[in-house]
Amino acid sequence: MVAVALDQYALGATIVVSVFALVVAIYTFVAAKKKVAGEAPTEAVNCVVSAANGECRSVNAAANADVIIVGAGVAGSALAHTLGKDGRRVHVIERDLTEPDRIVGELLQPGGYIKLIELGLEDCVNEIDAQRVFGYALFKDGKNTRLSYPLEKFHSDVSGRSFHNGRFIMRMREKSASLPNVRLEQGTVTSLLEENGTVKGVQYKTKDGKEMTAYAPLTVVCDGCFSNLRRSLCNPQVDIPSCFVGLVLENCELPYANHGHVILADPSPILFYPISSTEVRCLVDVPGQKVPSIANGEMANYLKTVVAPQVPPEIHDSFVAAIDKGNIRTMPNRSMPAAPHPTPGALLMGDAFNMRHPLTGGGMTVALSDIVVLRNLLRPLRDLNDAPTLCKYLESFYTLRKPVASTINTLAGALYKVFCASPDQARKEMREACFDYLSLGGVFSTGPVSLLSGLNPRPLSLVLHFFAVAVYGVGRLCLPFPSPSRVWIGARLISGASGIIFPIIKAEGVRQMFFPATVPAYYRAPPVKGDN
Repeated sequence: MVAVALDQYALGATIVVSVFALVVAIYTFVAAKKKVAGEAPTEAVNCVVSAANGECRSVNAAANADVIIVGAGVAGSALAHTLGKDGRRVHVIERDLTEPDRIVGELLQPGGYIKLIELGLEDCVNEIDAQRVFGYALFKDGKNTRLSYPLEKFHSDVSGRSFHNGRFIMRMREKSASLPNVRLEQGTVTSLLEENGTVKGVQYKTKDGKEMTAYAPLTVVCDGCFSNLRRSLCNPQVDIPSCFVGLVLENCELPYANHGHVILADPSPILFYPISSTEVRCLVDVPGQKVPSIANGEMANYLKTVVAPQVPPEIHDSFVAAIDKGNIRTMPNRSMPAAPHPTPGALLMGDAFNMRHPLTGGGMTVALSDIVVLRNLLRPLRDLNDAPTLCKYLESFYTLRKPVASTINTLAGALYKVFCASPDQARKEMREACFDYLSLGGVFSTGPVSLLSGLNPRPLSLVLHFFAVAVYGVGRLCLPFPSPSRVWIGARLISGASGIIFPIIKAEGVRQMFFPATVPAYYRAPPVKGDN
C-alpha cells in the first residue's frame, strides 16, 4: 500500500512539474517572438504617436510639454486640439475655464467653417443650437437687397454658422481636453520667462493663487484682445473706432431667415443675426470710445429714440422689448494690425496678435486660418528645442498668413468707414454707390461677398472691387450730363476712397499683401534633423 501511494505521489509530482515546464516554455517562446518582432513590453506606459516622426511619446502633457498655450478661447482651444492631434504634448493655461459670455465671436464665415473642417473641429458647432447662415441682407433708406454666399461649388454642409460664443468655446475645450497629451489648467499667466532673449516658458498663478512656472520649447500667446503679454512680442497699435451695444431679441423672425442683417443707419451700422433657434443678436455700433450710460437710462433712451426708428418694421417691436428687458451690454471694437517682433521660443495668435473691426465677422476665420498655416509649418519638425532656428523658420508664418488675414482685415476696416454716415457729400455718394453696386447682383455682389466670407481671400480682387465701387459712384454722378460740381464731388469721392483703403493696406504691408513670393521668409524650409 505504501509503495502504491509513493508511485501515485511521484506520478502527480511529475505531471505538475511537466505542466509548469510547459508554461515556462510557452512564455519564453512568446517573449522571444515579441522581442524579434520589436513589440513593446506589456508594462509600457500609454503613449501617443507623433505625426512629426511617428515615435511613441508619453501622454503626460504636464511634464516636458512641447508647447504652452496661453488662453483657451477660440484660437487657443483650436490650436491645442490641432497640435495635440499631431502628437505634441500641450499645456494650456486659461484664466477662466467657465463658459464665456461675450457679445462678439458669434458668427463664423463659410471660409472659417472650411478651416474648422480642415482642423477636424466641425462637430464643435453641433449640439449648441448653432444656426446656418447663407448670406447677408443689406438695408438702407427703406430699400433692401439680399447677398448670398457663393456656395455652389462647395459641399452642402458648407455655410456660415452663428451661435453663442461661450457654447462654441466650451465644445472646443472639451474636444481638446479629450486628447491624452493635452492638459487644460485654470491659471493666470503673469509673465513670460526669458533667458538670453529666448522665451523658455511662463510664470502663472493657479486657481488657488499658488505661483508656478511652466517650461516648453514653444509658447503660443492666445490670451485675447486684452492681452497683457503682447507688448514684448509685437508693436501693438490698438485703435478703438467705435463700441458695440449688444442686445438679444427673443422669438423674433428676421426678414430673411438664416441671413445676417446689416442696416446702414445713421450714424453707423446696426447688425442682426440669429444665435440660436429662438434668439437674435443685435449689435448697435456707436462711433467713438464713449457710449451713453446704461445705469442712468441714457442708453435705453438713445436706442429707442435714435436707433429704433431705423430698424426694419418686422423686428421693431422685438427690438424695443429687448431694450425694456434691460440686458444691455457694451464692448469696445478694437483694430490692431499684426506687427510682430520675431522672438525665439514664442509666437502670438488670435486677437492678441491681430484684430480688425468686427463688422464683417472675420476674426475667427483669420484665427482658424492662421492655425492651419502654423500646423502645416510645424508638422515636418522632429522637435522644437532649437529656439533660434525655429524662430527663423517660423518667420514664414507671418508671410504665409497674409493673403487671408490682410484681405479680411482690409475689407473690415474699409467697409466700416464706407458704411458709416457722414455729412460730407463725397462720402454720402460712396455709401450710396456701395449699396447700389452690391444690389446689381452677379459678379458685383458675389465678388465682394466671396471676399467677406473668406472663400476667396485675394487682396488684389478686394482692391479692384473697392475702386470699382468708387468708379461706379463717379459714373452715377456724371451721367447723363456732368456738371462742374458733380465732377468735383466725383474727384473727391475717388480721393476719399483712396484715403480709406491705402492707409489700411500700408498698415498690413504692401509687399507681404500683394507680393508675398518676393519675401525671403516665404521660401523658408523646415530645419533638417541635424539642425533641429
